[in-house]
Amino acid sequence: MQATDTKISINSAAKAGGLFGVQMRFTAIWVALLVLMILGLIFMKRSVDITAILAILPFAAFLAIASMGQAIVLMARGIDLSVPSIIMLSSTILLGVSGGSDDNLAIAIVAAIACAALVGVVSGALVAILKLNALIVTLAVGAIVTGITIWIRQGLQAEAAVPGALADFGGARFLGINSSIWIAAVIAIVLAVLLRRTLSGRNFEAIGVNPRAAHTAGLEIMRYQGGAYVVAAILYGVVGILLSGFIRNPTLDVGAPYLLAPIAAAVLGGTAISGGIGSMIAVVGASLFLIQLGQMLRIMGLSTSHQLIIEGLAIAFGMWLSALGGRGGKLRLRRK
Repeated sequence: MQATDTKISINSAAKAGGLFGVQMRFTAIWVALLVLMILGLIFMKRSVDITAILAILPFAAFLAIASMGQAIVLMARGIDLSVPSIIMLSSTILLGVSGGSDDNLAIAIVAAIACAALVGVVSGALVAILKLNALIVTLAVGAIVTGITIWIRQGLQAEAAVPGALADFGGARFLGINSSIWIAAVIAIVLAVLLRRTLSGRNFEAIGVNPRAAHTAGLEIMRYQGGAYVVAAILYGVVGILLSGFIRNPTLDVGAPYLLAPIAAAVLGGTAISGGIGSMIAVVGASLFLIQLGQMLRIMGLSTSHQLIIEGLAIAFGMWLSALGGRGGKLRLRRK
């Protein structure tokens, strides 16, 4: 049976309960964000001051882009623990190739993205073609990439800086909002349109919901599953570049905050760990929620350890909701 002869529609557990259930899955995080903002307005007005919000929005943008990559992998029934290492690699390649010169900035960006994509190709091939466990694969690949990055970094200056043009862009604002936020918004919209309005996007979701049925329909499972890691890695590379430009002097710790946070944002945004179901817009809302929550916790004076505990609880809660909402999902195949 050829894919062209088959019409595929996805019915998740939420859809089985009606359109309302689907909308609530992705709307819940925005309700939670609104409640968080109201609580801040009542108890911690400093946390919702316009200056404070504008200060944390770039970090929400970085997290949102990384989380969208993680969400795509989760939708393909995988998981990616190589996020910090890919961000660190792309940042290091950017520094090394550019040498701090604006003349080499374009080629440095291309090299950084290409290296990130190459890591995604390796992870995708191991998971999709060799059918290895995604958690183990990405953990191992991340460790290897970290070792390579440290080796490369030894040849660079300890306080290596990004080219001036990238630093200016990292701090630039349009309509009072940092440039990285606009980039994150564009990426979210583009991905949302591709997933919801294109045949490839619908096929990708169908494969995540039920790979066996999708294979029977003639869809190329390995291409979509492997491609998810490549697209995600490119997004991580973008984060590495934007984050480097924002902080100007990135270190080897540049990717450290992005191990658990993207998973938390993806699942809190309604992405199903069982595959197929996800919303890039909701993932952006979840990223805003986590960054704002972290801001409030810092204002309360809680230590980093307490923040990590709360982040872990958020992941557990989000995965519980995802599993609860994903029960009974199915994929229906209909001939045209």
